[in-house]
Amino acid sequence: MGKLSTHVLDTAHGKPAAGMRVELLKEGVAVGSIVTNADGRAEGPLLEGEAVVGGCYELRFHVADYFRTLDVACPFLDVVPVCFRMEAGGSYHVPLVCSPWAYSTYRGS
Repeated sequence: MGKLSTHVLDTAHGKPAAGMRVELLKEGVAVGSIVTNADGRAEGPLLEGEAVVGGCYELRFHVADYFRTLDVACPFLDVVPVCFRMEAGGSYHVPLVCSPWAYSTYRGS
């Protein structure tokens, strides 16, 4: 059974990024959004089962809004888009590791 999940780590403060808004789009159309929990994760999969269809997806991480809640006055990054392809029924974990000035992502397990 396929699924899509994510989590966000705040490297500037050395902790999970709790309270970050993340939007999910499929081929440019919004299909959902979440706010990360205290562990920097979605409460469950963003997609799972039959909802995991092949195509182009994008996660939009609202980095600036998150860092402003921590009194970072002018974060360099605003919204970080991560575009990727998924195959029908596949399992994908797409985390973001970020600071107000830089980010990295990868396909996790």
